[in-house]
Amino acid sequence: MPPIFPSRPNVYAASPLDRAAARRTDPDWVAAKRADPSSLFVPLWRNRNLVAGMEAAQPQAVYLPAADLPAASALSGDPAPGELPWAFPWAFLGLLDAAAVFAVDLSAADDPVALVGPDRGSFVDLRSVGWGVAKPEASVLAHARGLLHWRARHKFCGVCGAACAPQSAGHVMHCTGCGTDHFPRTDPAVIMLITRGDRVLLGHSQRFPRANMYSTLAGFVEPGESLEEAVRREVMEEAGVTVGEVWYHSSQPWPFPGNIMLGCIGEGLSEDIVVETEELIDVRWFSRREVADPAAHDFALPRGDSIARRLIEDWLAA
Repeated sequence: MPPIFPSRPNVYAASPLDRAAARRTDPDWVAAKRADPSSLFVPLWRNRNLVAGMEAAQPQAVYLPAADLPAASALSGDPAPGELPWAFPWAFLGLLDAAAVFAVDLSAADDPVALVGPDRGSFVDLRSVGWGVAKPEASVLAHARGLLHWRARHKFCGVCGAACAPQSAGHVMHCTGCGTDHFPRTDPAVIMLITRGDRVLLGHSQRFPRANMYSTLAGFVEPGESLEEAVRREVMEEAGVTVGEVWYHSSQPWPFPGNIMLGCIGEGLSEDIVVETEELIDVRWFSRREVADPAAHDFALPRGDSIARRLIEDWLAA
């Protein structure tokens, strides 16, 4: 079986930013960019991104210029003219052409719309936007969400329990007790389309939003495990199917909260299915004709912005 190649970039995987990692440790440069009127800020509120155009189904990321940032003292109802919101958690994301881009977390505010203005858009779960295709701005929003979520969850050291302080423009949480540096974490997960002849293996999970939705199998990579081994183990655990050859397809950042999805194609060597997991309700082999027209066969495919859907579509097109 030849490998199936990706036909286009995955959603959240087309970032336009130069991450400029070497600049993060230069406090003078970072301070200058924070005060630069041309810098842009990506606001978040309780893991939600600010997006405009949702009502018209034309979503657009919202970047705020420095002049439109809410003051830190706005939380107390006494904003100071010209005050920058550095009391809010923030992180440097990178450079968009010559402009620095920062993420800023407004979660401390009860009403974020009052801080950014009612005409800016709304704070929404990024997964509800439905980008459909890869967009550079979607990647930036996902980047901001994942990085600030990590920072919010690492306020204390996992080694000694002391408080951590942000360094390196928000990319390091430094322990004030034992001095350990904690770096942003991404958990790898394999997501695989298993094929056998002209059929593919799809499963229905109890956590799926639609009762008739079937998707590719997936699971986290365990310590000391290769991607190929993870694919074979997960499919055997979830469906009882033996997998032979495994090919890498593509990856997708999935900061919900902090994963990287590693898409693979696997060759199914056995056919009988045995479901012995509490997570999956049903696993089936689907023919190419069924997958090409799921509505006619009373099931639904995963959402369009997921790598699972991409694996399925590229298999159909191969």
